[in-house]
Amino acid sequence: LSRCSGGSINTQEHTTHYTDSFSFFHRNLGKSGLRVSCLGLGESMAENLMTIAYENGVNLFDTAEVYASGRAEITLGNIVKKKGWRRSSFVITTKIYWGGQAETERGLSRKHIIEGLRGSLSRLQLDYVDIVFANRNDVNSPMEEIVRAMTFVINQGMAMYWGTSRWSAMEIMEAYSVARQFNLIPPVCEQAEYHYFQRDKVEVQLPELYHKIGVGAMTWSPLACGLITGKYSDGVPECSRAAMKGYQWLKERVNSEEGRRQLAKIKELHLLADRLGCTAAQLAIAWCLRSEGVSSVLLGVSNTDQLLENLGILSQMTPQTITEIDALLGNKPHSKKESRA
Repeated sequence: LSRCSGGSINTQEHTTHYTDSFSFFHRNLGKSGLRVSCLGLGESMAENLMTIAYENGVNLFDTAEVYASGRAEITLGNIVKKKGWRRSSFVITTKIYWGGQAETERGLSRKHIIEGLRGSLSRLQLDYVDIVFANRNDVNSPMEEIVRAMTFVINQGMAMYWGTSRWSAMEIMEAYSVARQFNLIPPVCEQAEYHYFQRDKVEVQLPELYHKIGVGAMTWSPLACGLITGKYSDGVPECSRAAMKGYQWLKERVNSEEGRRQLAKIKELHLLADRLGCTAAQLAIAWCLRSEGVSSVLLGVSNTDQLLENLGILSQMTPQTITEIDALLGNKPHSKKESRA
């Protein structure tokens, strides 16, 4: 099981190293023609991190109108403008749902999708985003209205594609059916949480959608909010996310009985990573990327060491390693076909 070395990676190396389950560093987003790097940067953006990522072949940067109440988009826009990168050389995605305090500034009404995206573009200082995501489904907005509004912003040149985030397979299928019925544009991608302890949706439901309607998966939280790094093995460190204000839920999760069971499994996964000559984070990210239909894994990194470590992921996931991890986790979901059998 070979590994790309952290510091010396570049785009040329990726095309030679990424074989077997990885099939090179860039992948199609679902069955669309858009080529995205199999790793993307999400949430917190810093100029030094974006520069290292971009120079090492990462072309995907994900944000949302809700991140830091819009300030994340402003930061990302300022960095891109300062760097002077060709707009055609990278992919920027944003998510619409929670835009402001007023009743009309959130949800997926035609009004908020159009106004929300205009606001995002203004903060990003861009003419268009590559993908606009609906950042959860809105039960108060009819599906036809959502799909028509997404089609409108694409036809107006404000976005190239649209996708969903935290939608159920049934909701995505409904959007696709509405698009086909009224000759509108269907979604190309679902953003979903995916890691060792959250598997069902990405491994069972989304591959079915990928084959049927071409929807790809862009996944987030590959390290389960840092749990997989092992930093919570001996309790909650003061400087960690779980100790921060607003992350009480994470602290409770770490200290719960289920959390303790997961930490015990993480210790074993660390031993496996040592044996393979990589870090636990690299193993976890490579494991996410082996899954069918996963186009890209979004990283949430806070410093250059973490970023370089994550970029130096395993170049191959052998069937033997996958089997070993499945046995260790004991939570492999069964597809409907397997259940019937």
